[in-house]
Formats: sequence, C-alpha cells, structure tokens
Amino acid sequence: MQPAAALALVVTCFTWTSALLQHRQTAHKRLQYLLEPPVYAEILVRRGASVTLPCLLQNKLTSYKVKWTKLEPLSPGVENIILISNGLAQKGYGPLGPRASLRRAHALDVSLRIAGLQLADEGRYRCELINGIEDESVEITLRIEGVVFPYQSEKGHYKFTYRDAKEACESQDATLATYHQLFKAWTEGLDWCNAGWLNDGTVHYPIIHPREPCGGKELLPGIRSYGPRDKTRDYFDAFCFTSITKGKVFFISEKLSFTEAVRSCEARGAQLARVGQLYSAWHFQNLDRCDAGWLVDGSVRFPIATPRGRCGGLQEPGVRNFGFPNKSQTLFGAYCYQ
Repeated sequence: MQPAAALALVVTCFTWTSALLQHRQTAHKRLQYLLEPPVYAEILVRRGASVTLPCLLQNKLTSYKVKWTKLEPLSPGVENIILISNGLAQKGYGPLGPRASLRRAHALDVSLRIAGLQLADEGRYRCELINGIEDESVEITLRIEGVVFPYQSEKGHYKFTYRDAKEACESQDATLATYHQLFKAWTEGLDWCNAGWLNDGTVHYPIIHPREPCGGKELLPGIRSYGPRDKTRDYFDAFCFTSITKGKVFFISEKLSFTEAVRSCEARGAQLARVGQLYSAWHFQNLDRCDAGWLVDGSVRFPIATPRGRCGGLQEPGVRNFGFPNKSQTLFGAYCYQ
C-alpha cells in the first residue's frame, strides 16, 4: 500500500451536497415547453432490458426538433448524438442509434426508448427541444443494476495501467466501474484494501472495517482516494462492474487441469466462465457452491451466497478467490458458462 499520508477520505456527504446545489442552480430557470423531471431523475435497469427515458412537452408545438444526446463526463464538450426528430421523422446516430427510438405514446411524448441495454449505456442523457431561440433541455440519469468486483493481474497486485485495467475488465464481461458504482458497492458491504482504477482515471478503494494496513484505524469507514493518477505511468488493480447475463453458470465437479477444464466445458456446449459471469450468477441468481473451480482467466474461485465455516471461513457472502494457480500442476473443478 502507499503511505497513509497520501490518502484522503472521501466524505460522501460532499457529493450529495454538491448534487443538491447543482440541481438548485439549474432548476431556477422555469421550463416553458418541457415538463420538469422529478428531482434526481434516475432510472435503474438491468443489462439486456429495454428502457424509456421520459421527456414530455407541456403543449403541442407546430414546429420543433428534439435532440437526444449522451453526456460524456470524461470528455467535456463532446456531444454524442443518439437521435434527432422533427416530430414526424427521426434519425439515429452513433453506436446507440440503431437501438434507439422515440416512444411517441401521444402527441406530447418525445421520450427515448433504448433496447438491449449494455454496460456502457449507463450515464446521463439530455433531451433537448430546439424551438427557435428558446431551446430547452432536461437530463435523465440511467443506471445499470449490477455488481462491482476487484480484479488484479495474474502477475500480482498493482500491475495495471489505466488502459490495462480497462481491457482486463472488458475481457471478463465487465467495464471499469464508476465512482457511483463503487460507492453503492461499498454501502452494500464491499471492503477491499487494494487500490484500483475507476473509469474516470481516478484510483480508490472501499473500507468498511478500518485497519492498519488499509490507511489506519483512526480513519472512518469510507472510500479512500488517491485521486486522478497518470494513466500510462501509474500501476494499480481494477474495480470492474458487470450486470445480469443471458446465460447460466454451472459447475463441473471433477479434478481438472486448466486445459482439461476448457475442454470439459466445450464438451458440454459451453465455455469456461469469465470472472464477471461468475459474479453475475452469484449476485443475481444466488449461485452458492463450496467448490473451487477454474475460470477462463486462469484464476480459481467459488461463489458463496450463504456463508458457513467450511467454505472460506468468512462471514460475508462473496466470491472467494484462490488466485492464479499453476495451470498444469493443480487440479480443480470448472465453472462453465452456457
């Protein structure tokens, strides 16, 4: 770990206060043509589902355009257009365009429908009414329901640059987690003493039980922060985020080398599971097995939904990790994804 003096405890109430002040500052301008969304308008859905982001006109207009965009906090000023409509025709743009359409439930409805939600779809969306010189807009936050898990390189702790961490998460059916996702995971019990990259290029780790190796006992529980780090020169672990999957994870109870585990899954019409798929099965389907098994990255893990003494000894549910054993000389079962 880096010296405790370099750490700063993130006081989460500051985030809430900042959000409240920002809302009050932006809400003072009364909308004339669009309906004001609820305070902290936020929609929570699972990956693969369809969602509607509400945007409604107050009155029927004779001539107008509606533009939906996805805001990119990592690239201020960048406008990712999703859809533009003049009330009659509509056209989609970018990677979201083919999955996006206006709901048009009635004449005042310009809500955006997105089908087949993906992990990368989480974020803030803007509905902009273009009506001459009196343009107006409202914003909606889309959250993907999921689970955060810490991830390290098979070479050991603190081996990922930012790009390495991003690619590592993607290879395990996940994305780099956002601060919001990490904070939510902390409120649900995530306690981890190794710092990891988040998607905005900052580095953090969540602590439920303060202790000496993790910043010191004198600090309160919370999200410890190293702040923004050099994406090419600094090395840390990663915090990955995944959601529900379409398939299922099952276990093969045999003594297998890594290569044999790959073949055994393939013989059953499946693939050796990714880490994100195992976490998804544990989180959403309560997968509970006290048997260690290979995963596709060469790690060995097992999911515990109901903690008991002989299954890792920990009191909290979670996915237990045996690390990265020798692939040819150690034998375990296999977790397959189908």
